[in-house]
Amino acid sequence: PGGLVNELRLLDPRGSDELLSGSVLSSPNSNMTSMVVTANGNDSKKFKGEDKMDGAPSRVLHIRKLPGEVTETEVIALGLPFGKVTNILMLKGKNQAFLELATEEAAITMVNYYSAVTPHLRNQPIYIQYSNHKELKTDNTLNQRAQAVLQAVTAVQTASTPLSGTTVSESAVTPAQSPVLRIIIDNMYYPVTLDVLHQIFSKFGAVLKIITFTKNNQFQALLQYGDPVNAQQAKLALDGQNIYNACCTLRIDFSKLVNLNVKYNNDKSRDYTRPDLPSGDGQPALDPAIAAAFAKETSLLAVPGALSPLAIPNAAAAAAAAAAGRVGMPGVSAGGNTVLLVSNLNEEMVTPQSLFTLFGVYGDVQRVKILYNKKDSALIQMADGNQSQLAMNHLNGQKMYGKIIRVTLSKHQTVQLPREGLDDQGLTKDFGNSPLHRFKKPGSKNFQNIFPPSATLHLSNIPPSVAEEDLRTLFANTGGTVKISFDPEMNHKMALLQMATVEEAIQALIDLHNYNLGENHHLRVSFSKSTI
Repeated sequence: PGGLVNELRLLDPRGSDELLSGSVLSSPNSNMTSMVVTANGNDSKKFKGEDKMDGAPSRVLHIRKLPGEVTETEVIALGLPFGKVTNILMLKGKNQAFLELATEEAAITMVNYYSAVTPHLRNQPIYIQYSNHKELKTDNTLNQRAQAVLQAVTAVQTASTPLSGTTVSESAVTPAQSPVLRIIIDNMYYPVTLDVLHQIFSKFGAVLKIITFTKNNQFQALLQYGDPVNAQQAKLALDGQNIYNACCTLRIDFSKLVNLNVKYNNDKSRDYTRPDLPSGDGQPALDPAIAAAFAKETSLLAVPGALSPLAIPNAAAAAAAAAAGRVGMPGVSAGGNTVLLVSNLNEEMVTPQSLFTLFGVYGDVQRVKILYNKKDSALIQMADGNQSQLAMNHLNGQKMYGKIIRVTLSKHQTVQLPREGLDDQGLTKDFGNSPLHRFKKPGSKNFQNIFPPSATLHLSNIPPSVAEEDLRTLFANTGGTVKISFDPEMNHKMALLQMATVEEAIQALIDLHNYNLGENHHLRVSFSKSTI
């Protein structure tokens, strides 16, 4: 009595469809509903699994293999493109959910679609099938959070006022819906600019203000709509989506703020209701030529709701990179510069190989040319505009061989190789076919492990015969003290190593990435976000 569901068929991992009875434990502050269940005798023997797609159609769908941290909003978003969602029951402990749609037709459309296109939540495949239940009977007082989310969705779908004056909005289950969203970007391989955010979130209503900032080494933004309904709709549709393929994942929550105070209009903050605001100290406003090119390119962008990543076309990604770099060069195409100009190099020490190794942390370097008449400068061609942008963001102002280097986008579109027979003293090198490129493989883990230069290095591919003392000696040639810590779970193959300064770590990475440790093992070195 008073339970959420009196009888509920559930799959166990072996595929038998147990008849379970249970009561629900739910706390007002919990974002999950947990179920304590007991099997009814031998009932599990009586039922075959629900895991056949060709079961009798029902407007209740059974969803399995959900990621552990998944939210009600993410599950509801799966059903939104197909029609109104009328109920949801989350079974967190079992990584399952039941989703009820308004009509059987909508459920059939959804199952047919997802039998052709495997649905994913948080990059994990999930499974959807018809449930044996024809409707979900849930106790609203115990399923308040889900009901609150559903009411908000209904408000969005019918464009009515959201939740105002209802008992749900006044309860502590969900925060009072703010028009301000807090957005965190995970796996930020490509730059995400204020303009990219504006383009994506404008699909759900008028965006009034955006403030971007970095906190805890993560790119974050606060974005204000004119109406909380729009914020709710955007959160439902976009939370957990990728802006670019396999990276730049949106994590969205409601902010406690209800109004943003924007002082400057530049590439970090914007008040779209006040074009008269100054750009602020040392923060140039976005160049009009780039802004125009960007607007033109990103008009291609489509947000397809819950069905696929927010696949922004390459041209738009390149335009985003150009916008992020505040490229004030009219006439430069929005295709994104692949060539960087690096200046203030130590000309006694620098080589094409050392630049290839350092810049290769942030992208696949194609060619390097140290300028013949100005050997403290070099041109570096990356594989695409996003990689050149990333390298510029991370390496401009870093110290290499004792000198603070400057990295900017070059006006050149490619790095020319010397003419046949011309000796340029090895100043130009083509790395197009190098086996050391880190990002050739789509979806490589290297995409997720790109960090700014730091004093701590991540070492991998260490053979069992190499002892801690060997590595310490190898890295201690700078004269500083070296701290080292092996990863116990990786059977001695990986370690973190801390140098005294970032400059020493940069030097060590240049010297020792791909160093031959014997036994056909070449050391892999990258920057880490951890410290020892």
